[in-house]
Amino acid sequence: MHEAGKIIKINRVIHEPVRLAIMACLYEKEYADFNGLLQEFTLTRGNLASHIKKLEQSRYLEVIKTFRDRIPHTTYTLTNKGRKAYEEYWRLFDEIRQDIVLGG
Repeated sequence: MHEAGKIIKINRVIHEPVRLAIMACLYEKEYADFNGLLQEFTLTRGNLASHIKKLEQSRYLEVIKTFRDRIPHTTYTLTNKGRKAYEEYWRLFDEIRQDIVLGG
């Protein structure tokens, strides 16, 4: 398949820059909390929440709600589906890049 055809197959949920950054962070760190992601990416609470919701709806991340000294604490981790989707995203991206660099 020509690289243009492969480009169309890129996962649009992950490809959005903020969601890609969230996925990369969770892939590397395994767990991250809401405030940590908020500081890491300097987003508004609403903006971060909307991107997390999209990833959660795709079943790419799991939301873990606990309490610390009676204060709610929300942590996120990638699901197996999310981890595989992230790996597939980069596999396809690298394949497209190689096709372009090597001329198909």
